[in-house]
Amino acid sequence: MRTVEQQLDIVLAQVRRRSPVTVALDDARGLFLASDARALSAVPAFDNSAMDGFAVRWADVESASPEQPVTLRVIADIPAGSALDPAIGPGEAARIMTGSPTPSDADAIVPFEDTAGGLDDSLDTAVVRRAPKAPGLHIRRTAADTAEGDVVLAAGTQLGPRQLSALASAGIAQVEVAPRPRVAIVSTGSELVPVGTPLQRGQIPESNGILLAGLAADAGGEVVLRRVVDDEGDGPADAVAEAKALDADVIVFSGGVSAGAYEVVKQSLGESMEFSKIAMQPGKPQGFGAADGMLMFGLPGNPVSAAVSFEVFVRPALLRMQGAAGIHRPKRMLPAGTDWTTPPARRQYLPAVIDRTDPARPVVRPATAGGSGSHLSVGLGAAEAYAIVPAETERVSVGDLIEVMEL
Repeated sequence: MRTVEQQLDIVLAQVRRRSPVTVALDDARGLFLASDARALSAVPAFDNSAMDGFAVRWADVESASPEQPVTLRVIADIPAGSALDPAIGPGEAARIMTGSPTPSDADAIVPFEDTAGGLDDSLDTAVVRRAPKAPGLHIRRTAADTAEGDVVLAAGTQLGPRQLSALASAGIAQVEVAPRPRVAIVSTGSELVPVGTPLQRGQIPESNGILLAGLAADAGGEVVLRRVVDDEGDGPADAVAEAKALDADVIVFSGGVSAGAYEVVKQSLGESMEFSKIAMQPGKPQGFGAADGMLMFGLPGNPVSAAVSFEVFVRPALLRMQGAAGIHRPKRMLPAGTDWTTPPARRQYLPAVIDRTDPARPVVRPATAGGSGSHLSVGLGAAEAYAIVPAETERVSVGDLIEVMEL
């Protein structure tokens, strides 16, 4: 059997990236930067006040105290958005609001709270009772965060709300991004019927389509095709042709890749895909190939097997297509909260929950009492992580440190 890493290397070697596109920020959420985004304006763009109060010359107020306050004449009022830059002479001050540009002659801000009259008595005089501790206090300096031309976000960064806000604050209205990979999802099996259909003996609801389409979307993909094919005929080959016509980058099959008598993906696409055994559980049978640049994945049909296989092989490929800075989820070590069995000579990916009853010492447990059964689709819905147990581990015991991939 191949190792997981060997199979993933084969997959990633076939990944091809599309040319980047330029989009407006409003259309960029969830996409990955294809090139460094550089600031078009400094942040802050000008010296401005961090407080509501008075812009002053520090030398005028450095000796102020409650016992000996300093009285200044207010010569200007500077609201936010104002372009005023009043000259401030000795003994003078300008009333100023948070975010307003600091006058060139001022080198400190006295908050209203440090004056005798506060905001209510601030248009004519400022009676300063506490001086700023040093010049420059409460002034946000130009480019303190980012200078014009600096890299705001590096290529490979995924753009969420915080990242888009950072770009906008630096004057960036458009970004160069990787286009979303176009993904086709095909479920195989004559036993599959649409969800909600009354079940006859031998039938089950088709759930892998919604599972894999959701996982593809979460990984940045655009699902352009979802269909079901039965266990006879050339349905998979027809689906490949349809996916190519839709300019898909990836097609993902679930089912039809194992050692049974009705393995329709194997039978239909045996010349286009390689079918291998991988030292993992669940997910041992895997199919993979590439045709005209389109990646073809054959995943096992049991829901947990399909979900794990997608996580291990398909998701990294989709992220690599988008130039993501990282293609693997972060992992951490947690102690096992219970005992469980492991498969011989195969790495285990166990749907798990993290028990945070003791916040200082969270532990990991199987998501269901059924353990790692690949058919436990309802238990998969309860999982918030995969516990990853090395192939050489014969059994997990309470307290053993386990690698955990949070989903």
